[in-house]
Amino acid sequence: MRRLTSVVAAASPVLQVVGKRSILGPNSNHQTSPHPRRQSYLRGEDLNQLTKWEDSMKKPTEYSNPTDHAVWDLKDVEKVTPTHKAPNDRLDNAALVIVQTMRSIFDVVSGFTIGRKTEKKYITRIIFLETVAGVPGMVAGMVRHLQSLRLLKRDHGWIHTLLEEAENERMHLLTFMEMRHVGILFRAAILIMQGIFFNAFFLAYLVSPRFCHRMVGYIEEEAVKTYTHLLADIDAGVLPQFKVMQAPPIAVAYWKLKKDATFRDLIVAVRADEASHRLVNHTFADMHVHDLADATNPFLEVDQVEPKSAEAPKPKADSKPPEK
Repeated sequence: MRRLTSVVAAASPVLQVVGKRSILGPNSNHQTSPHPRRQSYLRGEDLNQLTKWEDSMKKPTEYSNPTDHAVWDLKDVEKVTPTHKAPNDRLDNAALVIVQTMRSIFDVVSGFTIGRKTEKKYITRIIFLETVAGVPGMVAGMVRHLQSLRLLKRDHGWIHTLLEEAENERMHLLTFMEMRHVGILFRAAILIMQGIFFNAFFLAYLVSPRFCHRMVGYIEEEAVKTYTHLLADIDAGVLPQFKVMQAPPIAVAYWKLKKDATFRDLIVAVRADEASHRLVNHTFADMHVHDLADATNPFLEVDQVEPKSAEAPKPKADSKPPEK
């Protein structure tokens, strides 16, 4: 357990236990005392039915995501900046080279670095990259889920964080899709890339989870750079449409933004998401380095961690009894 604590402490000062708050830090919305338990709307007689498909037509059309996720203090996460974790060895170097090569090729093929950056270029880039970013968390969570079933042992909380990451990236995609409808060629490119990346990442995760988490950490570093540059361009007036654009309703509902939230507010929240994924995946990679792949996920909420023994600590031999 000491080794786990040292890895977490080295990862970032954000990882901390503050009273009864989440160890994600004081700005997380995850309250941990008491841990909320959702009451099912289904009653006993409902469970004896064979189908409830008719109820799908009675649900509201507004999108509501039931998955737990971070709600950021926008003023606080303005502090997020691009950072880089130096490679430790050849495996880390390989992960970094692959990510940098993929980014360079995509920048040229998509035309992002050719000519002036526009709102359309940014949205196109973000949509395509988010279709890829939603894959690693789902694959890693799936592999660890199957491993837990196969080996008949607990996962110690990794699956939850990995699947939440995948869902969060999917929400990024759905949000930006509100701003542009893509054509058939774009969809074909997404289909091809997803088929290649999903299978490649799945096989790679079976061989080296550490390599995969490090690679995702570097991908998230690039994502933070992209959103930081986007914010700088908005502030500089390079993207006038984004400067006056309001955040879409789906973003306001998901990130619990103010009703009059701007597109810039949305990007600040998305960048914070990517920074958290950067931290999570570099931490998971480091845990593999330190043989802690079966240790408790350090990003669990405090009350989700297995309770310690209730046995009271034994007093030292030379200690005096407390005064009455």
